[in-house]
Amino acid sequence: MNKAVAFDLLKTPLLGRFWRWRHARTVMQVPLFLVALVIVWDGLTGSPLAPRNLATILPWLHYRGFVVLALLVFGNAFCMACPFMLPRNLVRRFVQPTRHWPARLRNKWVAVTLFVLFLFIYERYDLWSTPWWTAWLVVAYFAAALLLDAVFDGAPFCKYVCPLGQFNFVSSLVSPFEVRVRSHTVCADCTTHDCLRGRGTQRGCELWLFQPRKVGNFDCTFCLDCVHACPHDNVGILARVPAAELWFGGARSGIGRIFRRADIAALVTIFVFGALLNAFGMVSPVYVLEAWLADVLNVQNETPVLALMFVVVLLLEPLFLLGAAAWLARRLGNLAEPTVRVALRYVYALVPFGVGMWAAHYAFHFLTGFWTFVPVVQSIALEFGLTWVGRPRWDLAALLPPVWLDPLEWGLIGLGAFGSLLVVAELARRDAPRRWLWVALPWMGLVLLLTLVAFWLMGQPMEMRGTLLG
Repeated sequence: MNKAVAFDLLKTPLLGRFWRWRHARTVMQVPLFLVALVIVWDGLTGSPLAPRNLATILPWLHYRGFVVLALLVFGNAFCMACPFMLPRNLVRRFVQPTRHWPARLRNKWVAVTLFVLFLFIYERYDLWSTPWWTAWLVVAYFAAALLLDAVFDGAPFCKYVCPLGQFNFVSSLVSPFEVRVRSHTVCADCTTHDCLRGRGTQRGCELWLFQPRKVGNFDCTFCLDCVHACPHDNVGILARVPAAELWFGGARSGIGRIFRRADIAALVTIFVFGALLNAFGMVSPVYVLEAWLADVLNVQNETPVLALMFVVVLLLEPLFLLGAAAWLARRLGNLAEPTVRVALRYVYALVPFGVGMWAAHYAFHFLTGFWTFVPVVQSIALEFGLTWVGRPRWDLAALLPPVWLDPLEWGLIGLGAFGSLLVVAELARRDAPRRWLWVALPWMGLVLLLTLVAFWLMGQPMEMRGTLLG
């Protein structure tokens, strides 16, 4: 899967020339940094009403929609242009940290915990409707990235901490492009390994991914430092078969053998089942369930009710479903491995479905609230005396007619499920060539079950968050 293909984005006339420029990433970061400043400013000083504040509209409607779109058609574009790295990189010009990230934390468990915490806080405190808290969340992100990367060398915030980055890492497993070497022969003759160590003032990969041994997109931020550091011009952004890395069980640079990493498997599990839970939090049946649970638990506070739902959906349900599918596959296919090892391998087959579910959910909010930024910008402009922008058009919202939404959502979910079925089949063929169908059946059944749940969820009336109809 490391064979270079003909199409390379770095060889295209416009994009290729731009990305080869040493300051390309900074140019991409500056606009997003300015947007982040506007989000913080409007969130702290603007209207407390979510549909009339850029702090809630831009992150929870537009950012998520554009990120998923970019992941599906390109790759990890947000990490590539991450605004949180701009002040961090400025500080690195004056401060060169010498401490190493603690060895016991060189895994994804901190990121998994923060990912779950992020999902919980989002639901518990309705971040989508709270401009003030959203603004402080952005500030906290800048502070965390700046502090950690000022103390520790490399990029520990991106690799081990950032929950948004972990979301992008998992999603990019199905992206159609990856940063990789063009020729392994050229790398075999290289003695300096500048792609990892850096060259002169150009740093190498701060996520410790050695290009000749790098496989796929996981942990890759598309920063292109390896491209600029390579003295042989041997690193490109190459097209590939989406999701092909999901059945690769060999060693990967900076990661090891992914099928033996319980922390990464846990991250993938939270990613997949979190997609369903996040959508469930926005449909009407959730309120009936929460009321029933509050009555059973005899509590008035939403926190224990929501916590119980998270434990069930993100822990107990995956343990049961993944364990049952792995046990059945092991028995039907006469696999010699323990059930846990089977589960650790096949959970990656659910990634395409998870991406499809997140894409369908985010597409709904993105398309139903796409134009909401226009009247908010008009309102802000009027506050500064710019009357030429006209009166705010608060009636603007949807980009597409509502009748188009259901087919689009079903198509994204169905496409993701189809991808998962293909990955299951490929994994099974590699595990048991003669009995691959028996190995695959339990996992295919799980994919179909999750797909039916996803169809049901997206078929429910969903809150129009971020709009005046929400």
